Amino acid sequence: MATNPIPISELDLSTQRTADETVIVCSGRITSDTTQLLKTTVKPLLSDSKTVVLDLTNVSYMDSSGLGTIVALYVSAKAANSRLRLIHLNQRLKELFSITRLGQVLTEGRDPEELGLP
Repeated sequence: MATNPIPISELDLSTQRTADETVIVCSGRITSDTTQLLKTTVKPLLSDSKTVVLDLTNVSYMDSSGLGTIVALYVSAKAANSRLRLIHLNQRLKELFSITRLGQVLTEGRDPEELGLP
């Protein structure tokens, strides 16, 4: 009996710096298999930059571990007197943040339209 190989979940991150912020373009899946990569990439930048932006344009899937990691990074940003922004969420991610009400937490004190939540 032949077995089908299980595809490995991948997350590619590329960092772009400007004078005002650091943008991390995320591509792939944010899951329990990839959250450590996201954490180790973003956390050091929180002390280096006043604003860290996660561009989620090319994120095809996020599980509960991914949500937990986003929340943990948000808390770390607050502790570092930095700001974590999420941009370009697809419809599925917008619904996920809306259903879990995490969008309200992440946009506290800011325009809720920033995440584009329904």
